[in-house]
Amino acid sequence: MIWGISANSHDAALAVFDENVTEIKFASHSERYSGLKNDAHLNTELVKEALSYGKPTEVVWYEKPNLKTLRQIRAGQGFAGLGENNIKQYLGRYGIHVPISTVSHHSSHAAAGYFTSPFTEASIVVIDSIGEFESLSIWDAIGTKVKKTFKQSYPDSLGLWYSALTQRVGLKPNEDEYILMGMAAYGDPLRLFNDILNDFIYIPDIDNSPRIKFKHNLHRGCKWWRPDLTTKQDMFDIAAATQAVYEYILKIISNYARWKSESGNLVLMGGCALNCSANSKIFKDWNNVWIMPNPGDSGSAIGAVLSKYRTHINWVGPYLGKEIIGEYPVESIIHELTSTGICGVANGRAEFGPRALGNRSLLADPRGPDIKDRVNSIKRRQKFRPFAPAILEEHAAEFFDGPVGPYMQYTSRCRYPNEYPAIVHGDGTARVQTVAKGEQTGFRALLEQWYELTGCPMLLNTSLNIKGKPIVNSISDTQEFENKYGVKVFT
Repeated sequence: MIWGISANSHDAALAVFDENVTEIKFASHSERYSGLKNDAHLNTELVKEALSYGKPTEVVWYEKPNLKTLRQIRAGQGFAGLGENNIKQYLGRYGIHVPISTVSHHSSHAAAGYFTSPFTEASIVVIDSIGEFESLSIWDAIGTKVKKTFKQSYPDSLGLWYSALTQRVGLKPNEDEYILMGMAAYGDPLRLFNDILNDFIYIPDIDNSPRIKFKHNLHRGCKWWRPDLTTKQDMFDIAAATQAVYEYILKIISNYARWKSESGNLVLMGGCALNCSANSKIFKDWNNVWIMPNPGDSGSAIGAVLSKYRTHINWVGPYLGKEIIGEYPVESIIHELTSTGICGVANGRAEFGPRALGNRSLLADPRGPDIKDRVNSIKRRQKFRPFAPAILEEHAAEFFDGPVGPYMQYTSRCRYPNEYPAIVHGDGTARVQTVAKGEQTGFRALLEQWYELTGCPMLLNTSLNIKGKPIVNSISDTQEFENKYGVKVFT
């Protein structure tokens, strides 16, 4: 077996491939085993689970530790990284003593996206906070050849800037960026748009380049910016303007990549690819778009191996994690939904990625006027936070205008917001998950039976966790969730 590992930074993960790198046998997040949200480090239980698929003959690490150390030194973080980035020593703590290969951070992102995509030719755009040095890269891919054609480096980073503004509105950087995206719907995007743009960014010259220069190094945030803005509405307005500026910059980058692209196929990767509102703004500019359902650093556990071996795999979906064996409990879920309107499900293999897609989900009837508040209360989240609908694919166009897909990567406008208030955000949009006819899964069967019973082809689908905690992983996790939060969870 060949293992890919991303760890020792944030959101550690491990992926297991067969010896010929044709199949992903297993992939999961360390946090699901440790219980620590965004756990940066490997976990002995995760390693034990991976070993059940066979002992590794090789590990491929998702970045170049020596380059990372050099950047940390240049950034004024001292020489601490010299010890931290000794990967042989680090893996040895977990009993992993096999040959280690390393690939670059952005190469891992690019490969994770392209080699899991349906494309044999594509343009790849990677946007994140920071790799070893790179924060933005663009690649051309044909067949098994992937060539970098553009890069931008630290400290000029769109991802760091977005995280800094996340901190400015009182949220946790490198974790709560998706909350800032949700807050944007309740603010005025125009009020502070020019202030944020002019205070932080040098407007790019029209020279057919996507290079975005920043006026400050934002690695340590920007709490100093505009201390006069203190009210709740100020925070919403900062969020709205931040999101609007991000969409403006993403459009510049996308336009450049599209101008250079011969295929018209886009692969979008890096942590910033989780910004589903912005993704929707560039979707129509391309013939086809692929965003791997785990485009951030944890997905690079897969990307590291694919970067080294440069081979396409048969992507069968994100259900790659720990398995809870048993028949999907369709009848039990239907009964509970018709009785109380809300229940959980933990069945089959866990999703690899930040979004639950039916196997580790909290489900609810999207039509109830109080459902959104009830689910937010269960999850200990802010009341403004939106929820996603999972809908039978053949009905999606009846209810939503805009891009949709199987992994909740875009937002679309709901045609009937008053009828489905639980899945509509403050701006009238929803992050739609489609479930195709070809998916012979328990979740598909559940939606079909729910539709037959109610005439409603969708359910509210959110991750089975509470704010600040990882998604439920095991049977014991489901029992703890049920006992603590008073929600029935079926396995």
